[in-house]
Amino acid sequence: MTRTLVSGSTGHDPATYSRAPQVLMCRPTHFTVRYRINPWMWPEQRTDTPLALRQWENLYAAYRDLGFDVRLIDPLPGLPDMVYAANGGTVVDGVALTARFRYVQRAAEGPAYAAWFRRAGFDVHEAEAVNEGEGDLLLVGDTIYAGTGFRTDPHAHAEAERVLGREVVSLRLVDPRYYHLDTAFAVLDPAGGPGSVAYLPAAFDDASQEILRFRFPDAVIVSEHDAAVLGLNCFSDGHTVVHAPQAEKFAADLAERGYGTVAVDTSELRRGGGGIKCCTLELRETP
Repeated sequence: MTRTLVSGSTGHDPATYSRAPQVLMCRPTHFTVRYRINPWMWPEQRTDTPLALRQWENLYAAYRDLGFDVRLIDPLPGLPDMVYAANGGTVVDGVALTARFRYVQRAAEGPAYAAWFRRAGFDVHEAEAVNEGEGDLLLVGDTIYAGTGFRTDPHAHAEAERVLGREVVSLRLVDPRYYHLDTAFAVLDPAGGPGSVAYLPAAFDDASQEILRFRFPDAVIVSEHDAAVLGLNCFSDGHTVVHAPQAEKFAADLAERGYGTVAVDTSELRRGGGGIKCCTLELRETP
């Protein structure tokens, strides 16, 4: 695990949390790749589950070192993708909109995460339309940016706006490698602002690129190489970005803007189509 903490001013005014971020994670105890529901998955190639566990533990330790409040959900046998906690729902102001998965292989994850939300005291709303949680619903300031095109149904965007009480802006993904929004779009500063995100333009249709240029004129534009190692599947508390070490140019760009960076390798988990953000569900305003 590599850590670089950068101080100084380059025009970045990071968000200040009233308390450390609280996140939900799930150990990859049962992680393997035994089916193919995205271009990253190759069941014929052997999965190294012990390596995935070690990499996940490094991510867990990095969050703890940064002062995050990390909560855990128990992994369930038969659900190898449950490690990707971000897909389990979307939590804003103590309200949890449950996930409703596109593929039958992941369907049971939705109820498992919903049960955890209820036990934790969240106001749980069962999703009607297909949505895959924070994989496709990302909060920036007071606005939710919502991906569609591969997993989350466009009808889920209106449902999220109604349930979570935030403006929702729809973005269409067009490259199957970036099947969730959080693989092509990263929230760097949760408070929002013209430079508060990073993204890969080619992952979006022309209309969505226009929206992103208008709303985030000072965004970090990420290279195809860094996106292809799931560099955008990172997590930021507004001060420090935890990212894939293979995304070197992205890390340098972040440092130039005054962010601290922590590199954590999750390359074995990438074989399932997920990285750091996929393993991280933010719990906003926990009861």
